[in-house]
Amino acid sequence: MTAETGERAPKSITDLTDMLRDGEYLADRGLSTALYIALELGRPLLLEGEVGVGKTELAKVLASIFGRRLIRLQCYEGIDTNQALYEWDYARQMLQARVLSEQQASDELAVDRLFNTQFLLERPLLEAVRAGNTCVLLIDEIDRADDEFEAFLLELLSDFQITIPEIGTVAAESRPLVILTSNRTRELHDALKRRCLYHWIGYPTIDEEVAIITLRSPDVPEVLARKVVEAVNRLRGMDLAKPPGVAETLDWVEALGVIGSTDLDVDTARDTLGSVIKDRDDLEEVSGGLAAVVGDV
Repeated sequence: MTAETGERAPKSITDLTDMLRDGEYLADRGLSTALYIALELGRPLLLEGEVGVGKTELAKVLASIFGRRLIRLQCYEGIDTNQALYEWDYARQMLQARVLSEQQASDELAVDRLFNTQFLLERPLLEAVRAGNTCVLLIDEIDRADDEFEAFLLELLSDFQITIPEIGTVAAESRPLVILTSNRTRELHDALKRRCLYHWIGYPTIDEEVAIITLRSPDVPEVLARKVVEAVNRLRGMDLAKPPGVAETLDWVEALGVIGSTDLDVDTARDTLGSVIKDRDDLEEVSGGLAAVVGDV
């Protein structure tokens, strides 16, 4: 990070941790260290972990605390370069082609006129290359994309440049901060991992998760926060299809607040269970043992 972006660069790992806390993100020493090194070296950071542990949220907070624009590429099965990189504005090109035909322009001139940046529709990756260090590029859930798309990313992650056949190579004047996330639904290739720094975000400890609630919702009594966290940890110990993450813990606390509850018991848990359990089969399994979940046995 440089002064040219107008942002305050963290002076140390502790400083970065404090900046994240000011953005209401509680990072442990390991995550802050990995992020600090990525910032200093200008390297992409690959974050893997369970769903809902704060991987995507970190990129959002980084954009906020550094005053950068967040550019997000949401990956999915079948995503290709048209959705991720650029598309040509074919409608406008056709109109231009008619004009050139009427003007009897040469073939070489026609190609130059039709395939230039005027008709280029930027998608997130090209947008980030051009934005450079004024943005945070979030490549979210890369594990959902296929092998071909992963291979396509290698040039970007290595050299921060993209080749457009009709125009040439577009290189970043400065490097964006790149965060990739994966829920580990499949193993990523070593070639992609070699181009990134890596950090695994696991579930926080009970004390850490209580601290997260206190940071995000300071009006919540610590006794209630701890009771919710302990209940969530019991849920994570069950054989659920979709165990709750930190995001669900925060949702549960908010739901209890909405109904005016200052305690978590079997009745309030049943009333708000849909805020923490979001799978039908899981709901059926958990509903039969709520007393054990909330610690009333």
